[in-house]
Amino acid sequence: MYELSSIEKEYNKLMSGFQIFLKMPEVSVGTTPHEIIYTEDKMKLLHFLPTVEKTHPVPILMVYALVNRYYILDLQPDKSVVRKLLDDGFDVYIIDWGYPSGVDRYLTLNDYVNGYLNNAVDLVRKRSGLDKITLMGICQGGTFSVMYSALHPEKVKNLITLVAPVNFDTQKGLLHIWAKNLDADKVVDYYGIVPGDFLNSGFLLTDPFRLMIDKYVGMFDRIECEPGDETCLIRNEEIVKNFLRMEKWIFDSPDQAGEAFRQFMKDCYQKNLLIQNKLELNGKKINLKKITMPLLNIMAEFDHLVPNEASIPLNDAVSSKEKETVVFPTGHIGIFVGSKSQREVCPRISKWLTPRSGLDEETPDTKIKTSKRKSKKELHES
Repeated sequence: MYELSSIEKEYNKLMSGFQIFLKMPEVSVGTTPHEIIYTEDKMKLLHFLPTVEKTHPVPILMVYALVNRYYILDLQPDKSVVRKLLDDGFDVYIIDWGYPSGVDRYLTLNDYVNGYLNNAVDLVRKRSGLDKITLMGICQGGTFSVMYSALHPEKVKNLITLVAPVNFDTQKGLLHIWAKNLDADKVVDYYGIVPGDFLNSGFLLTDPFRLMIDKYVGMFDRIECEPGDETCLIRNEEIVKNFLRMEKWIFDSPDQAGEAFRQFMKDCYQKNLLIQNKLELNGKKINLKKITMPLLNIMAEFDHLVPNEASIPLNDAVSSKEKETVVFPTGHIGIFVGSKSQREVCPRISKWLTPRSGLDEETPDTKIKTSKRKSKKELHES
């Protein structure tokens, strides 16, 4: 009997893999039931429907980065940070920044932090009837959350940062090295709205073999197919669906508002003003010592985008009496969707947050007064 050579076997596996891709339907992401409770320009505020009868009184507002999309936190039912927090009894909200267009080119960091984010916080506070809520910032959204907590500490009960850069003066990680040498003025002046594909190509090149070649080889290695095997598609369908969900997220890259991108590149990556308490928004300096609420600072040991050196200094920069650093042996993306995320990261967040999510004796469970939300025009004029 003729035996297939190793080359023939690999070729058959490759062809079978392509056939599976061609037959696969569109995959769904961000499937946890939710309602859109507020919109402003491109931004939407999502409220996830509770999965348990009784929830902790203090809600969580999750803030993701402007690059890529928030649904990495709710990729699929069995890989969802959002779902785990809901099942642990938390009331969860998340900001969807949307897709900026040409009219948004002049949005600044102030518009995002003191505008959209502040309006979302005020609405969540109003709905909960509490003065303070938990702010959970992820990646660049964590940097925004740190800025916000320093400017508005009276509105934040707990601060959780997840792979969030605050100290940009590090030579670890190609992203930091490239950003230091990027001519942000030239990029923004040329594009106005910085293309998401332009930024995404840079992220992929920080680890090109693993992010552009090795992952495809690994996926095909998991496919088990023989020529004429009619059950191949069914047997490997979930493997391919999981892979395609990640691919959908990786290449779903919104464009960036030019002025906000310019400021973030120059003031954070190149001048490193945030950790020095020198960064200004709307004429007001951000002093990290104003952060006094409990802080949980979470990092990924093998993060190729936000090295630990970029996040560790936050704990010494704030005035919080309760502050903790946790490092998990995973990567930047794995900390959201890896098996370790579901087994260790999410339970660790819940364990830390549960005793800090009840009502303080001095905080009445009554509705609060919130300031009128300001439009972008009012923010610029103030």
